[in-house]
Amino acid sequence: MPIYDFQCTSCGHKDELMRKISELTTIICPKCQRETFSKMLSAPSFQLSGSGWYASDFKDKKHNKNTDATDKAETKPETKSAETDTKAAACNPDCACH
Repeated sequence: MPIYDFQCTSCGHKDELMRKISELTTIICPKCQRETFSKMLSAPSFQLSGSGWYASDFKDKKHNKNTDATDKAETKPETKSAETDTKAAACNPDCACH
């Protein structure tokens, strides 16, 4: 069962309660006995571990589409070496080596 933060709108009393998701969001305050003890909106308190999560793998990396495109444009295509060209010239044109 999840733990929720509750606060009374009458007396200001705060507490954490373990409640079912389907239970009522407003209940009787344990301090002032009024029906103004309601569930507060709060951040979840869990930490994802391992790789593949935003906080561990992607948060600190800066991606810029312009620099990625520049890096790709600067890479040179592979060229055949002189050795490969001489082997191909010496072979029969119908061979399977090139």
